[in-house]
Amino acid sequence: MLAFKSLSVLKSFHLEQKLVTYARFVHHKFHLVKPSYDTDYLLNPANIPEIQHNIEHRKGVGNIQLVHELNSKLRSLPANAGEAERSQLNDQLQAELRKIPNRTHPGVLQHGADPKVVRYYNEKPSLGEGAKVFEFSEMTKKMNIFRMEKLGNFTGHKSYYLTGELAELEQALIRYALSKLLARNFHLITVPDILPARIIESCGMSTHGERNQVYKLNYPHETLCLSGTSEMALAGYFAGTVTEESRLPLKLTAVSRCFRAETSALHEEKGIYRVHQFTKVEMFSVCRPDQSEAMLEEFRDIEVDLFDALGVHFQLLDMPACELGAPAYRKYDIEAWMPGRGMYGEISSCSDCTDYQARRLGIQYRSGSDNSQLNYAHTVNGTACAIPRMLIALLENFQNKDYTITVPEPLRPFMRGKDKISRKKVLPELKLTKRLAQEEIC
Repeated sequence: MLAFKSLSVLKSFHLEQKLVTYARFVHHKFHLVKPSYDTDYLLNPANIPEIQHNIEHRKGVGNIQLVHELNSKLRSLPANAGEAERSQLNDQLQAELRKIPNRTHPGVLQHGADPKVVRYYNEKPSLGEGAKVFEFSEMTKKMNIFRMEKLGNFTGHKSYYLTGELAELEQALIRYALSKLLARNFHLITVPDILPARIIESCGMSTHGERNQVYKLNYPHETLCLSGTSEMALAGYFAGTVTEESRLPLKLTAVSRCFRAETSALHEEKGIYRVHQFTKVEMFSVCRPDQSEAMLEEFRDIEVDLFDALGVHFQLLDMPACELGAPAYRKYDIEAWMPGRGMYGEISSCSDCTDYQARRLGIQYRSGSDNSQLNYAHTVNGTACAIPRMLIALLENFQNKDYTITVPEPLRPFMRGKDKISRKKVLPELKLTKRLAQEEIC
């Protein structure tokens, strides 16, 4: 028995050593991936006006003039210049190149500063003349299936609990979205919630500054962060990899918790519209450059089909350049009508990031007659279902006068056949009775 225990301990020790060795290998592998930029385009002086024009349309972040100044200084250094000076200039150049946003689809520039409404879907709901339409928080409070109040003392601001059938509805939305994606040959993958800051930065999100949305963890060896979307973990999965051209396009999906440090104090974004933590079903693709435009259209059509089948009224928007994040070449948003707050609210988006993320993460594919040519891939991402805002859209659109919620038919198989969500009584109803004072009885 003692020998058996010793053998088990030895095997456990060897396994632990292997895991440590593998972890070091992965860590080393990612550090070998040096971010790349399209310097043939960015460092060509003839392209400065075009790049500057694009920057002005894209929130004004990036300084192409400084990029060229630093590049000129670096190129003009004498051969006997110190390595420290050369390294410092190169680091500054790399930092400025990182800030330049992706190019913008030519069709998007025609929109000006406003999104283009591509199409409306379904009709706005009506409870009838004079009926009161409740906002999500009001409705769920009446139904006793949600809690967001008085949580600051132990879970913090913008925390929430979904209970009973509302929690079931969350899981139904996840399973509904996944069932549609798996039927379209998406590969399901479980991703980590903790990522190195360099992966997040390479995907186009800032991890520093006063208004960044990233939670940082206190880890001694490297800056680690809570992931804001599984898009970043899926992109990181392919960092430093080379895929055979015949396997492209790759289509993946993931269900993950998403963490955002920044919230909003706007009245129309109250409740769970913008929160610190939520669940999301994400779509992600690695593809050839000539496939990414069609892949974006496919992602857009998938999102439209998912929400159209639920009967929610929404609008499809082609977003203007000023609303594109740094990685996006083109982006579609879907905004659902939320009658309880009297506004359209974003429930989904999809973006074609071309080679912006792939260059920074070293995501390549092999092509050519002898598979010897390495090319940077394109990446595309999209939201199949962001739970909190979908819950808002469903409850505000499908509420009934008797304080019940009609469950859309496509979700019922994932809700044990239920067609309605009803109010839950937490405590027995109390009836107030008049009690006479003792002296009055006497």
